[in-house]
Amino acid sequence: MAERGGRAGSADRRVGLVPATRAALAGLPVEVAPRLLGGVLEVTTGAALAEATVAVRLTEVEAYHGAGTGEVADPGSHARMGPTARNATMWGEPGHLYVYLSHGIHSCVNVVTGPEGVAGGILLRAGEVIEGEDAAFARRRAARSSRDLARGPGRLGDAVGLRHPDHDGIDAVTGEPRAGALARLWLPEMPVGEVSSGPRVGVAGVAGTDAFPWRFWIAGDPTVSVFRWGRGAGPTP
Repeated sequence: MAERGGRAGSADRRVGLVPATRAALAGLPVEVAPRLLGGVLEVTTGAALAEATVAVRLTEVEAYHGAGTGEVADPGSHARMGPTARNATMWGEPGHLYVYLSHGIHSCVNVVTGPEGVAGGILLRAGEVIEGEDAAFARRRAARSSRDLARGPGRLGDAVGLRHPDHDGIDAVTGEPRAGALARLWLPEMPVGEVSSGPRVGVAGVAGTDAFPWRFWIAGDPTVSVFRWGRGAGPTP
């Protein structure tokens, strides 16, 4: 029986996708980020991992570099000052998910990229739920439509069911279960069509200006989140 929206089964959903590998995610976040677009994050949660599977096709991402990562210091990164208990996952091997709490409410999901010991993360800002809409709607009761289920990083985290701190560090390459969840990341075999880039959403100061065009999205996709400047940010004169 098809779920709400009549989505295809998981086998059909994976056509044109390949499992993410450490090697594919070993580059700098700003280099890897566009390659995630059109990929799929698949999360299964529940007792014996049989409760629900939600899969999100990624349509919008943002890159963040840690201290000493790349040639340009990133003042908007959680790892800008070096390793801490909060950002420890960002310094680990690529393919794990850095799940942090935003505003004390929302669990936001990042894909760790770069070599182990070099901090980097790609925030999953938005996507289209392509499997598990019923479960996503149950978690996102305020969503008015399918488009809004994962339209924004907090909504995406809610939709897939990953929570801070339980799932921080979960491995999306091996799919090893952690705290009642299993995550897998799939990458597109071929790049998606037109990709746009620009400043990151809501990031304060210079890190949120067009000096850091480190947000990437699929042009024209309706699930991409609404842009807003962060405090003290704005277009470069």
